[in-house]
Amino acid sequence: MKKLIALILVLCMMACLFAGCGSKYTGGDTLVVGYNTFSQKFSPFFATTAFDQDVATMVSLALLGTDREGNVVTKGIKGEKIPFNGTEYTYYGIADCDIVQNDDGTVTYKITMRDDVKFSDGEKMTIDDAIFSMYVLCDPTYDGSSSLYAQPIVGMSDYRAGVEALSSLILAAGRDGSSEYFTDEQRDTYWAAIDTAGEDFVGGILSYCEAYGATTVAEAMGLWGFDVPEDATAADCWQAVVEAYDGDVVTANSVEAGDVDLFDAVTAVLGDAAGEYAKGVITGDTADHIEGIKKTGDYSMEITMTEYDATAIYNIGVTVAPLHYYGDKAAYDYDNNKFGFTKGDLSGVKAKTTQPLGAGPYKFVSYQNGIVTFVKNENYFLGEPKITNVLFQETAQGDMLTGVASGTFDIADPSFTSDAVESIKGYNDNGELDGNVITTENVDNLGYGYIGINADTVLVGADKGSEESKALRKAFATLFAVHRDTVINSYYGDRASVINYPISNTSWAAPKPADEGYKIAYSTDVDGNPIYTADMTEEQKYDAALQAAIGFFKAAGYTWDEASGKFTAAPKGAEMSYEVIIPADGIGDHPAYGILTAAKDELATIGITLEINDPSDSNILWDKLDAGTQNMWAAAWGATPDPDMYQVYHSSNIVGLGGTDSNHYHIADAELDRMILEARASADHAFRKSTYKECLETILDWGVEIPTYQRQNAYVISTARVNISTLTPDITTYWTWMNDLEKLEMN
Repeated sequence: MKKLIALILVLCMMACLFAGCGSKYTGGDTLVVGYNTFSQKFSPFFATTAFDQDVATMVSLALLGTDREGNVVTKGIKGEKIPFNGTEYTYYGIADCDIVQNDDGTVTYKITMRDDVKFSDGEKMTIDDAIFSMYVLCDPTYDGSSSLYAQPIVGMSDYRAGVEALSSLILAAGRDGSSEYFTDEQRDTYWAAIDTAGEDFVGGILSYCEAYGATTVAEAMGLWGFDVPEDATAADCWQAVVEAYDGDVVTANSVEAGDVDLFDAVTAVLGDAAGEYAKGVITGDTADHIEGIKKTGDYSMEITMTEYDATAIYNIGVTVAPLHYYGDKAAYDYDNNKFGFTKGDLSGVKAKTTQPLGAGPYKFVSYQNGIVTFVKNENYFLGEPKITNVLFQETAQGDMLTGVASGTFDIADPSFTSDAVESIKGYNDNGELDGNVITTENVDNLGYGYIGINADTVLVGADKGSEESKALRKAFATLFAVHRDTVINSYYGDRASVINYPISNTSWAAPKPADEGYKIAYSTDVDGNPIYTADMTEEQKYDAALQAAIGFFKAAGYTWDEASGKFTAAPKGAEMSYEVIIPADGIGDHPAYGILTAAKDELATIGITLEINDPSDSNILWDKLDAGTQNMWAAAWGATPDPDMYQVYHSSNIVGLGGTDSNHYHIADAELDRMILEARASADHAFRKSTYKECLETILDWGVEIPTYQRQNAYVISTARVNISTLTPDITTYWTWMNDLEKLEMN
């Protein structure tokens, strides 16, 4: 999910697509932006962190961009007019896309590019650059964050079959395995590199745990769940990890990584030899091209998929990288199925990872001493930017706000805490968030907070979908829900709002209060009657919610003792005590912590125990989620522009069933599955929104998720140094200060 979400963010932010130039600008010539640490993966193919992705965004253009709501702009060449907040905006891009539903059930995306776009080095962009970029992302050895290869493109599986990276073959064979595809020397060298890198991997765990107070190696590894001697070395600790996973270092890395990714460390250990192990080895039949990707002209192509998928339009809007720079023009011959590099060998592409080049508004100059330097691209297709130089400067999160106020930075995105809000107001003479020193742009975070309930462990009898099981979960959900307003307001103030459906407010599919049928989450009793009235005080609401919860517990089959006013026994399969895990650093620092403590006290009055587990190590929660053994928990989801619910709620993705393992609620509902598939297979926006509303209501009816809050992030901008009137208007989650960047001016 993180990779998918990372890719979607890249596509959203790369839409630098918009109106032309104004009069001659004579203001300042350098914009300085505060950033967290870069990892120097500035490639449009291999960037992983949001910070590195922003560097790639500055110098690149996506084939298709997005609007302020995250919808794909399909008519970018002449401009597409799309309203937002009562204002009609025109979005420009480098391509148009027509979607054709074919009679045989396949879907063709017909793409036409502009013929006047140049890369920053003056080379003209053609459809060959787009095809080259797609083949990089679809190569059998590609290991970046794009999931283009997972789309149902005709011929994709045949192209990717029969080729494996040498490293994958060695890992599959094991430490002592042999194969016709590698020598014993290659195997031993690679495993030796893994063990050396394993010590760095363990070092990442130790660093992470030290931040939580661990003072010795044994104590740190103990916090992480490994028992090692007091005098254990890094090699000893790595061996403990390997043994715990029976030698499966791939799974160990995915579950146990602290601050260091094992295979990034392996690449560093191997140095120049890393490319040898990343290359693909032909192990069987493999196609020499992808049938569904066809060039139809110098500036046009078609992509045909076996079926319609609503997420596909986001994935095909790839960053168009220059073939002549990242690939080899001599190795490109479309008619003879040559696409700019040797299939299975992306070493040439990876060699340019730290030196990006593209057709974006700025050119990459250097990364030195924690500063990325850009200079304006005079060839930018929407006009030469007004500001000559842009610097992305590394800094500590805590220094971002003071840096903008003091003049070190012009733009930053600090943590939008209550303290930050008060500081901003203090800097401005008017005591507001927008003033003479700082201008604040608030945006909804791309995701939302929730409390989850596992249907496989919180149920009555053996049927998790029974009315009794749903009633049990709704008893807890009702008590959690009633405390959301008070607790979230106390924790976040105006920087977050309570949500009533399990979907981020950033999504176009999120139900709005004015929509017909909109309801407050868990606001009806077991008989379907409203629990609250408009004139109730908060205390009256709490009492009403408790009475409703009692009704749900009774409906679930719990034994009620009238004399004591408590439940005395649970029905078969259910319990009198349940655990909720909340990653609040062991000190209750979490927006949902107050909700749980209030509910715990109320449940105790009726004989039900809620045990709150607040571990200092959040991996305790993630490990239980991965194992599917948790009862209840608090966490947050990251969102994507498209509201497809397949990954999180489809029954095939319940943990342990071989899917994505992302359905931590263990919800299994055939009707919900049907609606999810119908919605993702439809191009009808209105149909999808109404269907997703039904999906959300079904999820709430199961009582497995209590939507909690939608928080805000913020960009802080120097009012004194940046000409705020030239900043792109109506900034949103999907439309940031980096959009319309060619228009931005300094004072």
